[in-house]
Amino acid sequence: MKKHIPNTLTCCNLISGCISIVMAFEGHLEVASWMMVVAAGFDFLDGFSARLLHSKSYIGKDLDSLADVVSFGVAPAMILFVWMGKDYSGILALLPFLVFIIPALSAIRLAKFNHDDRQLTEFRGLPTPANALFLGFLHFLKPQFPFIDNGYLIIALAIVFSVFLVTDVKMFSLKFSNFKWTDNKIRFIFLLLSAVLLIIFKFGALPLIILLFICLSLINNLTNKK
Repeated sequence: MKKHIPNTLTCCNLISGCISIVMAFEGHLEVASWMMVVAAGFDFLDGFSARLLHSKSYIGKDLDSLADVVSFGVAPAMILFVWMGKDYSGILALLPFLVFIIPALSAIRLAKFNHDDRQLTEFRGLPTPANALFLGFLHFLKPQFPFIDNGYLIIALAIVFSVFLVTDVKMFSLKFSNFKWTDNKIRFIFLLLSAVLLIIFKFGALPLIILLFICLSLINNLTNKK
């Protein structure tokens, strides 16, 4: 039975992503966003349980990627599409469809990840869940930053961050091999600043936390080169 537990959790990830898409279609954008968080929880648990139970498999790896395309590719794209889809008419009505670059590049990112041994201890490019949480929670920032409610800005962010998925930029992971400050200072700084952002912006903090993650990764790369 234990070999089926990780795949069952992966299917729960997939189902959560499907529910997120349905909620977005029905205009419940906040629920749709939170279902992506639920999917991310299952995404963490399936990998954790596979390592704990020593039940890793090629099927599980492929299934995980397929689920992630739905939960962290299609779902955030649908949230953005519904959010901005009614703001245009005529030929401009085609603009919202540009957000479907998100699942396309997410699929490429996940395919690369499955065959890249360099990403065991760090990421190359933006992880798909991080991209999904950034784009899928942007609408939570409207009360603090009204300018975010702009279709052209949303499309630009969707394209730029999705391209970031398939870059070769090094990004740190939150995997701790030990808890020494010298080995994990970038992780400790990230977690501390993330907690501050959550206190200040509450649910709207998630896009800012992902932006912080990218900035700290770039700073970390420059520091290591020096």
